[in-house]
Amino acid sequence: MSLGQKKSRSRNRRVSNVRQRRQQHLLDVKVRSRGATQHRIRRAMGVLSRVILLAALLGAVYAGAREAARRLFFENPDYQVRTIELQTDGTLQREQVLKEADLREGKNIFKVNLARVHDRIQQLPQTDEVQVVRKLPGEIDIRVVERKPVAWITSEKEISDPFASDAAFLVDARGVLMKQKKLLPEYLGLPLILGSSSEALEAGKVVESSEAKTALELLRLSARSPATAGRFQIREIDVSKGYCLLVTDKNHARVTFGFNDLETQLRRLEQFLTYCDDSKQELGTVNLLVQRNIPVTFAERPATVINDTIEPAVEPRVMKAIPVHAPETRLRQGSGGRETAPSAAKPRANSRALPKAIPTQRRKTD
Repeated sequence: MSLGQKKSRSRNRRVSNVRQRRQQHLLDVKVRSRGATQHRIRRAMGVLSRVILLAALLGAVYAGAREAARRLFFENPDYQVRTIELQTDGTLQREQVLKEADLREGKNIFKVNLARVHDRIQQLPQTDEVQVVRKLPGEIDIRVVERKPVAWITSEKEISDPFASDAAFLVDARGVLMKQKKLLPEYLGLPLILGSSSEALEAGKVVESSEAKTALELLRLSARSPATAGRFQIREIDVSKGYCLLVTDKNHARVTFGFNDLETQLRRLEQFLTYCDDSKQELGTVNLLVQRNIPVTFAERPATVINDTIEPAVEPRVMKAIPVHAPETRLRQGSGGRETAPSAAKPRANSRALPKAIPTQRRKTD
């Protein structure tokens, strides 16, 4: 073998074995991973410092803005509530509304929670809708739409004066019970729902019984119906039966309604009212529970009753009293010159008894 070939083999021979190369590779990986970790740490510290700086800046801005708002708005005397304007279409009193809303003059207008004021006024039984508006610098406007009562309701079967009874409540078309502190004269003419004893009546609650709901629905339908609005005005609704409604109108006619299909029953009642108008009669009683051969009675017209009272058909006999002779009371003189008490006068056998009164003809006057 020549000397050149030996030198080429020595150059191509590997310097280290497999174990040495593996250790060299591990050392290189450890050095590179340590450098990458240090680089990530420096980068994270930079990001964290920026976040801390930004949070401190935002905190300073918030604190400055809050302090400025406190001095410029919340503690500024120019923004004190000086006027509270209340508009309502019912009987709610100003003191009652402000007390319920916890609202008063002199309070900072920005410290007034309008949503809370709205919710507290809405909880009043008389309130249907409410609107609260803030007007700078020192005015708050409150507009209240009150519930309109459509009837009185009570659990008693008979009541003479709903105004003076603690068991009578006003109720609106939605069934909300109310107890007004100030009663208006028009409330006295509202219909009366009697005998609603299936539930406890309390101001602010909504009636849940089917009888009371049906009675309110009947009031709504009868008021909206053009055929019965003027001729059939409900005065009382008795719901104590549990299976029907006994309705009395302004002319004292008694109508029995069922709980189902009130519109059809009102159309039947319209036919009877039309017949009464054509025949010049007054409706007495009618049972609308029956679909065929409806039982109905008629009453005398008020004009006929009044005419009979003013000019009676038969002139009454008037008895005139005459005096009757009393028994003799003179003293009789007895034997010996003494006066004795008179004895009772005996009636004569042949004498006729005098009548105490005799009929006379009364003069007919205009």
